[in-house]
Amino acid sequence: MSERANFGSRLGVILATAGSAVGLGNVWRFPYMAGQNGGAAFIVIYLFCVLMLGIPCMVSEFIIGRNAQANTARAYAHASGGNKFWTAVGAMGVITGFLITSYYAVISGWCLQYIYASGVGELKGDASYVKEYFNNFMTDPVLPLFWTVVFFAATHFIITRGVRGGIEKASKLLMPLLFVLLLVIVGASCMLPGAGKGIEFMLLPDFSKVDGNVCLGALGQSFYSLSIGMGCLCTYASYFSRETTLLKSAVQISLIDTLVAILAGLMIFPAAFSAGIEADAGPSLIFITLPTVFQQAFASMPFIGNIVALMFYALLALAALTSLISLHEVSTAFFHEELHIRRRWAATIVSVGCGIIGCCCSLSLGAWDGLQFFGMPLFDFFDYVTGQIFLPVGGFLTCLFIAWRMDRQVVRDQFTNWGTVSLGFYNVYLLLMKFVCPLAILAIFLHQMGVF
Repeated sequence: MSERANFGSRLGVILATAGSAVGLGNVWRFPYMAGQNGGAAFIVIYLFCVLMLGIPCMVSEFIIGRNAQANTARAYAHASGGNKFWTAVGAMGVITGFLITSYYAVISGWCLQYIYASGVGELKGDASYVKEYFNNFMTDPVLPLFWTVVFFAATHFIITRGVRGGIEKASKLLMPLLFVLLLVIVGASCMLPGAGKGIEFMLLPDFSKVDGNVCLGALGQSFYSLSIGMGCLCTYASYFSRETTLLKSAVQISLIDTLVAILAGLMIFPAAFSAGIEADAGPSLIFITLPTVFQQAFASMPFIGNIVALMFYALLALAALTSLISLHEVSTAFFHEELHIRRRWAATIVSVGCGIIGCCCSLSLGAWDGLQFFGMPLFDFFDYVTGQIFLPVGGFLTCLFIAWRMDRQVVRDQFTNWGTVSLGFYNVYLLLMKFVCPLAILAIFLHQMGVF
């Protein structure tokens, strides 16, 4: 058996895994969640959730992945001694990644359309025009499919080049570019007239707006943003070397991920307040509200407004691409190792399979609107099943697996890098994984199911 591939440098580990976490959850979901839940107060609670829950859960996925040096399904099988239940939990991570890959590429393709539309000036008009533009595009039977295929082609190209030559190399290029674009747009947004109110909304907390829903929203966002439960972190960890310090890496990756999320807020809210548009626009913020925000905020400099809009959607596409690469890799690694086929063929199976499902998801929003399950279009159904059920259930079971099923010495060795790292936080970590994290995830799940 040939030696398993791994990342070639510590920088590659951090940028690739941070790229896995940084995606639409940061640049799209985080700002609208913060807008709907009080801004800075939500962010404070979110930071607490990342520290106390997100980082320990990330470390757990790292431990399982690096211990087995295998795909997610095989990693759980290896650590459980072949137990069928825990093997099925690992397989659920692969299935979750496969389904998310399918519809995530559809949303990613929308970003490409908006890059084009911003460049040629198609988004000029009032809010009702922009809303109609988005609805017409989303229900078009051809354009969304075209952009979805383009996104899959780019992802496939990177994945087939392997861990070092594809994933790591792309991450070293895409992540710095993402940060440059982000900082440029933040600078342009914060210099607008009236932007100070948006900055204040992001940085000065008003805890009178905090209730149970805000806390659960912040908790759920921390898991969504860090890509916990999708199989990505476990798969990437299987490419970590013995020298990679898991806790330190998790902290660094979480810092990058959180920084991108906060900068995304500083990019959007100052411009929104400058344009006099409410900050709690919800999921429509990116594709319906923001084009109007950019137009109104840069009304005296329309050319600059077009450039900022184009850069924003380019940034969104880059963030989506780094995440889609990791999601694709979850399934690619599985087929490569379980079917014993070349990596290129495994990637092709994933690209074609997810591409077909993705096209069906896209068409379910328009031409095939009859393609529904439980009253939801296929697109919304997959989003609901993966986000509301598979992710919290997978995260919950991973906590139980690490705390109560996996060999304690193996967990200790992985956490401390075989005794080369201090045991300082190990007991705290175990306490969090035994009780705090599973109870918190259970609370998210029950809240999403409408129990409370």
